[in-house]
Amino acid sequence: MTADYLIVGQGIAGSVLAHVLDQQGYTVHVINNSETPASSKVAAGMFNPLTGRKLGQTWLADDIFPVTIDFYSALEKKLDTKLLHLTNIYKPFRSIEERDFFFSLPVEPSRDFYVGKNPNHQKFSEFLENTHNGLEITQSGWVDCLELLEKTRLYFLEKKQYFESEFLFNELIVNEKEVVYENVNYKKVLFSDGFQGRENPFFSWLPFNPVKGQILTAQIEDYEVTEIINQGIWILPVDNKGLCKVGSTYSWDKLDDEITEEARVELENRLKTILKKPYIILLQQAGVRPSSDDRRPFVGLHPEIETIGVFNGLGTKGVTLAPYFAIEFAEYLKQNKEINPEVNISRFYTLYFQSKTV
Repeated sequence: MTADYLIVGQGIAGSVLAHVLDQQGYTVHVINNSETPASSKVAAGMFNPLTGRKLGQTWLADDIFPVTIDFYSALEKKLDTKLLHLTNIYKPFRSIEERDFFFSLPVEPSRDFYVGKNPNHQKFSEFLENTHNGLEITQSGWVDCLELLEKTRLYFLEKKQYFESEFLFNELIVNEKEVVYENVNYKKVLFSDGFQGRENPFFSWLPFNPVKGQILTAQIEDYEVTEIINQGIWILPVDNKGLCKVGSTYSWDKLDDEITEEARVELENRLKTILKKPYIILLQQAGVRPSSDDRRPFVGLHPEIETIGVFNGLGTKGVTLAPYFAIEFAEYLKQNKEINPEVNISRFYTLYFQSKTV
């Protein structure tokens, strides 16, 4: 039996890459152990074109965000489900000084394109602390990650191309022009194995810098806000009945999927500084984001084994980075088109060769 590609891992990265290659006519097999902790199961899927105190444009936003919207819109039709939720982000000013600082910033077209004109501050005042008004960010929203993962699993399962199993490295046979796994010959095996990539014998030399995050699901009483709120904490409405996700924390130790009381208290303390309505906590979740040292994805082929590749390290911006760079990776695999050097793992090849001398 033969197939084109074997993708290991079915988080956001693996799911999106599988769909891109599938849409291009390749036979794609996906192997995934759903018992393995994965940040994709926890991710809120929020995307925001402006970040930081000065609201600088997110890396490559002008290029990446249109691809994001087009990709998930098309995928909704393919999977017959709702994935993409376009909504503005409202960011209340915490103080007069913060408000004055923003309006003192020089005109910057790359930023101002994403700033809404004349937001209706009054409609938020019943629900949020926005004494000093705020600003609205456009071209933003969220992707339903759980729906993406489940519908992707069912899609490839129906095609008999999804396999629920732990990947066994000692069962992989690597040849010069193909790899063999479970008696199937593949052109390449592509790893999208999340932060577990640190233990991957082919890519453990990559500088992963995973970060644990925790979020809450809350039911907010009489909450009618449809926009995402983002100020020291984000509040993402899941429906129009007050069900919201709230997050998130960042920690670089105890990298597991265990929730902590400390994180819950931290999130609730931040939530209470902005939210006027009562709420109850329904759920707390934790996950480990597969971030990299330079906050850029890992995309490319192994330095010495051309039948083994990686598509990983997408970090906190996985839902936006995945479609753009999956398409770019697919073009590289098909036509050898250049991969953006900021994400190409060739930038770390020296680490690989240094690791071989140790």
